[in-house]
Amino acid sequence: MGCLFLTAVLNDLAPARPETGFADLGLPDDLLSAVTDLGFTTPTGIQTEAIPLLLAGRDVVGVAQTGTGKTAAFGLPLLAAVDPKLRAVQALVLAPTRELALQVSDAIATFASHQRGLTVLPIYGGSSFTPQLRGLRDGAQVVVGTPGRVMDLMEKGSLDLSNVRFLVLDEADEMLRMGFAEDVEQIAARVPAGRRTALFSATMPAAIKRVAATHLTDPVRVSVTPASSTVSNIEQTYAVVPFRHKTGALARVLAISDADAAIVFVRTKSAADEVAIELAGRGIQAAAISGDVAQKDREKLIDRLRSGTLDVLVATDVAARGLDVERIGLVVNFDVPRETETYVHRIGRTGRAGRSGRALTFLTPRERGQLSQIERATGSRLQEAVIPSPADVSAHRASSMLAKVGDRLAAGRLDLYREILDGSEHDLREMAAALLAIAVGDDGPAPREERSVEDAGPRQRREERYDSSGEFVGATFEEGRDNSHRHTGPRTGRAGTRSRHRDGSGTRYRVEVGHRDGVQAGAIVGAITGEGGLRGQDLGKIDIFPSFSLVEISQELSPETSRRIAAARVAGRPLKIRPDTGPGPRKPRR
Repeated sequence: MGCLFLTAVLNDLAPARPETGFADLGLPDDLLSAVTDLGFTTPTGIQTEAIPLLLAGRDVVGVAQTGTGKTAAFGLPLLAAVDPKLRAVQALVLAPTRELALQVSDAIATFASHQRGLTVLPIYGGSSFTPQLRGLRDGAQVVVGTPGRVMDLMEKGSLDLSNVRFLVLDEADEMLRMGFAEDVEQIAARVPAGRRTALFSATMPAAIKRVAATHLTDPVRVSVTPASSTVSNIEQTYAVVPFRHKTGALARVLAISDADAAIVFVRTKSAADEVAIELAGRGIQAAAISGDVAQKDREKLIDRLRSGTLDVLVATDVAARGLDVERIGLVVNFDVPRETETYVHRIGRTGRAGRSGRALTFLTPRERGQLSQIERATGSRLQEAVIPSPADVSAHRASSMLAKVGDRLAAGRLDLYREILDGSEHDLREMAAALLAIAVGDDGPAPREERSVEDAGPRQRREERYDSSGEFVGATFEEGRDNSHRHTGPRTGRAGTRSRHRDGSGTRYRVEVGHRDGVQAGAIVGAITGEGGLRGQDLGKIDIFPSFSLVEISQELSPETSRRIAAARVAGRPLKIRPDTGPGPRKPRR
């Protein structure tokens, strides 16, 4: 990941001054050698403008999109200002997310490869204080951290900023949007007044201008690389889809996509949970991530996306900031972003480091007018995409399966199956067609016909239930197309009985998180599939009660699988999964 990220921070698709090299920017010999060793000679526009200014001691406000090389633009001058012999924090970089902090820390450490004795320390929340405290005690000179954890360490007296001579506010607009404004103010106030300050932001709203006016001294504004240059290697498309049919359209797009992984962007946390659970119910390895997801769970989701055990991440804008995963080949804007700058940030999750990518934006009929705004912002013309039909999905799956036939024939040991086929009364061609249809999940026109985009997609319902006194007793989430299994009444049953999965198999399990924890069904699905190695389609109906939830699972869980799932945390609490035995004797009301 480090090499790919360095390619992104050092290379740009359209350098502003191709004739300018890193050797022309005034970098010290050790930093120039490090950059040369990495194989880079031509700086990006933001690097060409910002590096000489920062080396000369000026404060800089940089307006630059993600992926334009801004990390090297401040990272190289930062290292030039640090004395490796002084074992104290001399440079501080604030970043909005753990992922970005780690990426920036990794890049700066690589740039410092020729500066012996210099240590770069990432600090962030959601992880143990111990290694971070040890790094500070050992004399780290450069700290890259999230505002919350920096504040924590300052309050503990473990992080001394009195020797800081270089302060960087990276992605300042996102830090303010995430609610870190007060932390940033307090941290900046603790840094010596004579330091050099660099502020980088994708946008310049009024709040960022106030921060710059307060904490920077006579800054030079550098604004290069228009939004269009950051998306020139991304195929941008759109489709007009009524809101109620978006999920069906999305599922079919994902089903035939050749991208290794995809990110689906939505506006809200609740939408992320709802879309993720519907995709999981269709057999797609999907999970939701939002700003409310605990850091430990967030790390697991991103690791799964990188390793290939998760294919689709349904995310809010805040949650995806700083996320750089090579496998992401498709970005889907399930909801149109409110700002065109946000659109550029979203689709920038693909097509990273010179790779190609694809972006698809869903527009409802009422939102079609926003298409021209996006095109003006990116300098690109979006092509209308054709949403695949259910028949297209079946054909794609069948073609993929047929592509494996040659290898299976070559592997041999097929005599058993030939004998079974020879004994069948059906025509071999017809039988092959039927077997292929079964393999791709096509059950034929009965009991339901295939549906087009106008009427596709399961209808998820959240049905709240109350007892006779009006007290809330639970909510049912239904994901199937068929209404015959709809559950409307309060849960009933005798101790020792087990509810069956909707297809007649499986077990109902109890998990110890519920309505009072603010838990969403999508979070439960993500935890069970992630820790248990299950597919979304293995899970059935989910009933959420005040203090616990019930989940139908189509297969019996092994002790080891149960142990892993039981230890997973949702809404800050372990699931403690176990087979449900029904309610105990109910105490009479007084």
